[in-house]
Amino acid sequence: MFFYASKFLAYALEPVMWLLALLVAALLSRRHPRRQRGFTSAALVLLLIGTNGGLVNEAFLAWELPPVRLKDVPPHDAGVLLSGITRPEKSPHDRVYLGEGADRMMHTLWLYRAGRIRYVIVSGGSGSVRKVAHTEARDLATLLRLSGVPWEAILVEEQSRNTRENALNTQLLLRQHPEIKSLVLITSAFHQRRALGCFRKVGLSPTPFPADYRSNDPRRTVSYWVPEAAALGRWSHLLHEITGYLTYKLLGYC
Repeated sequence: MFFYASKFLAYALEPVMWLLALLVAALLSRRHPRRQRGFTSAALVLLLIGTNGGLVNEAFLAWELPPVRLKDVPPHDAGVLLSGITRPEKSPHDRVYLGEGADRMMHTLWLYRAGRIRYVIVSGGSGSVRKVAHTEARDLATLLRLSGVPWEAILVEEQSRNTRENALNTQLLLRQHPEIKSLVLITSAFHQRRALGCFRKVGLSPTPFPADYRSNDPRRTVSYWVPEAAALGRWSHLLHEITGYLTYKLLGYC
């Protein structure tokens, strides 16, 4: 139930949906001019804030965990790579399609090549409500193997559908591998707070290694504050994550 509720919530948190609702409300309020002006003004304010690239960038800078330099990461037994960055529903199914967040996989490979981790634990089944041809963890394991990581250094957990299950199932997997004592947690910088909380909740103490930054280095010039359509999508990502974090906190998952 929680899985399906989270999918519905994703649509409810879309700023575009809010904008559409306000415009429809304004249209239906033609017989009430004051109310119509209120809905129209609210839509305009939402549009001005929602399309401001500078504002959403500042919000991401405040929320994302700061970058960690490779030289500051001591050697660990394994890195946990959280999925959510491939598109297993895309056909034909004879290859792997990467989406946003591919930095997660690339930075995991970087950690491995730099000798900071000995094993890679790929965690994640599918976040889709439909049946998929293969899991996201399996896709990422394939890419790691093609990148030269030997199969014996890759552990696959492909049952998880959300961050809490990533933590629980990784804990179960580690019971079969007592040689793995220390972990690095690799996920998107905006998602790192929730993921770290979930792993700590189940008794694991990974070292965070944020990747896939959605923020840019601030310029704070005039062009920094110019409206852009892509900002609405960035707000959607951030609002969804903050809501997810607060929901997990409320339920005691992190």
